Amino acid sequence: MKKLFTTIPLLVLGMTSFAQNKIENLNFESVENNLPKIWKIVGDGSATVFADTKEKQEGQNSILIDADKSGFKALMYILPENYAGKKITLSGYIKTENVSDGFAGLWMRIDPEVAFDNMNKTALVGTTPWKKYEITLDMAPESTQKIVIGALLTGKGKMWVDNLKVSIDGKDIENAKIFEKKLTKVELDKEFDNGSKISNISLDKNNLENLKNLGLIWGYLKYYHPKIAEGNFNWDYELFRIYPKIAGVSAQQRDKILSEWITGLGTYQITKNEEPKNVKIKPDLDWITNSGFSKELTDQLLQLKNAKRPKVNYYVDFFDKVGNPDFKNENPYEKMTYPDEGFRLLSLYRYWNIIQYYFPYKNLIDEDWKEVLAEFIPKFINAKDETEYALASLEVIGRIHDTHANIWSSNKSLEKYFGEKRTPVKLTFAENKAVVEGFSNEKLGSETGLQKGDVITEINGETVDNLVKNSLRYLPASNYPTQLRDISRKLLRSNSETINIKISRSGKIEDKTLKTYSISELGFKKEEKEFFKMHDNDVAYVYMGSVDSKKLDDVFSKIKNTKGLVIDFRSYPSDFVAFKMGKLLKPNITEFVKFTMTNSNQPGLFTFTQSLKVPGEGKNAYQGKIAILVNETTQSSAEYHTMAFRTAPNAKVFGSTTAGADGNVSKIMLPGNISTMISGIGVYYPDGKETQRIGIVPDVEVKPTIDGIKSNKDEVLEKAVNWIKN
Repeated sequence: MKKLFTTIPLLVLGMTSFAQNKIENLNFESVENNLPKIWKIVGDGSATVFADTKEKQEGQNSILIDADKSGFKALMYILPENYAGKKITLSGYIKTENVSDGFAGLWMRIDPEVAFDNMNKTALVGTTPWKKYEITLDMAPESTQKIVIGALLTGKGKMWVDNLKVSIDGKDIENAKIFEKKLTKVELDKEFDNGSKISNISLDKNNLENLKNLGLIWGYLKYYHPKIAEGNFNWDYELFRIYPKIAGVSAQQRDKILSEWITGLGTYQITKNEEPKNVKIKPDLDWITNSGFSKELTDQLLQLKNAKRPKVNYYVDFFDKVGNPDFKNENPYEKMTYPDEGFRLLSLYRYWNIIQYYFPYKNLIDEDWKEVLAEFIPKFINAKDETEYALASLEVIGRIHDTHANIWSSNKSLEKYFGEKRTPVKLTFAENKAVVEGFSNEKLGSETGLQKGDVITEINGETVDNLVKNSLRYLPASNYPTQLRDISRKLLRSNSETINIKISRSGKIEDKTLKTYSISELGFKKEEKEFFKMHDNDVAYVYMGSVDSKKLDDVFSKIKNTKGLVIDFRSYPSDFVAFKMGKLLKPNITEFVKFTMTNSNQPGLFTFTQSLKVPGEGKNAYQGKIAILVNETTQSSAEYHTMAFRTAPNAKVFGSTTAGADGNVSKIMLPGNISTMISGIGVYYPDGKETQRIGIVPDVEVKPTIDGIKSNKDEVLEKAVNWIKN
């Protein structure tokens, strides 16, 4: 965006400009490969999206979303600016044909969590002619990061959309004023925007000790010093200023420099913290007194424990109603695909200290987290390219043992490392062996010569056991079964045209050569299952990957006289129904969960909240047996729902170890635009028993067998049904 006055910082909140990037192609007249230019297609399911030249409201084209099966597909466009104003309106024309199992509509969202509407209340269904619709949202420019508009179809059927327009306070958006947010002191500090100016960091014993202690103190000050919490310093760039001063100096000199640094941050008030109650984890601050710092530095650090801190730290806030941390002001430095040494050190310090003070399951890390910091300093400094930096990041992320934690952004170097091409073979681990369980593309799968139940023993000359062993450090997960789940999706990836494997089938060893394909060539499709069906006359079955809260009353009226209900959580729930459905399963109110959280007053102190309860339905509750199915794909919300549902008096859980990662997630951005997450709140049973890493422990353990896979059996489901009937 061009500024009108490039030499004058825009410091006044609400200052506006009229020079804006042009908003294009709202009428879909510009098309490339039969798709609208600059628009993104998002969603799952098999629906197709393309420009329709025959059916349009005006001009040459409309856009058609055509779904022959239930799913979700949407058009998405991010507006190029943040605008000044009170209300923003999206209007457009929609036509539908046989829309069912969902609805069609326009949608608009103001991030982060400012406002949202997708016309779900209007909910266009069936067949409707061209008609103009509009949605309006209240704006909050001071809090807005981006505004997204589009059209969507959930369920199946056809929808056409055309001639979109956006207006602000009744005026076309082309004439809207751009909102210029007040720059904070952090944002005004631009000294290191083009690099840290740090290189050739010494890794001798003395400097490694200095680096470790700097990481401890830098992170502690970030979250405990009021002046930093208030946003008075760009704390990333302060690292680049302080490190050169302590590089290679003696411990005595280092402590003197750090003490002067802390003094220079400014004075603050002291307060008396109340003795906390219901404590799960205390802050790990013993290093202050046992690291051998000078008395002056030690006293300064200890005094900070009782500093009066603002309720909101510039670098971390907490989400309303839930309480998991929001690291909203962490700069991702997205243009740095391979950050320099200083920024790589910053990346490690940032991540390590977030875990130190805001990870609710830090107590479950198997090793001294401070020693992990010391171990990874050389790994981050020595990372010689983008791939090694990404792998070092992935490895340290894996050390917290949280299935929510991984590198989730599309990282090109990791994609290349694990293999950009894939085979059509779907693997699972059964009896500790890599077993063919099916194919992502049946036609290409048939060409492999493989069958369900084949055991893969070698890949490109290396045993599967060895491949698994060498890959574990790059597979962040709460437990070993979940690591196997994830590696099963990576074993048959490659950058080559073929993969050579050895298989065991009926006691015989065979060699096979598998062709590899791009993702688009494989045509991955999400498996679609109906939410409800009758397994037989006595047993009902619901698949929670397709759960719809609107259908619950109808389903439970149909199954009220059955002997039993199978609830399959071997997927991620498509709707949140822990309370609405949980109520229908049992007569009485029951406790099922409690949480731990921290705050900005004492980062690292996690205390228990009160337990949550699932209501009961009294005499109208479901009377039959309830079999809940779980495995390593049962994660997060699925585990939470299982905790709620298993409190029903007639419920039993069947299956194997779940993913062991519960709690609302918090996103973390690292330099180089690396995106990861953590479980942001602690989730426990009412008696305080752990769920993280352990997962949901089944009442009846059932694991798939090789013979069962070969025979196309669902052994977990069979065991559950037998229990219901007997």
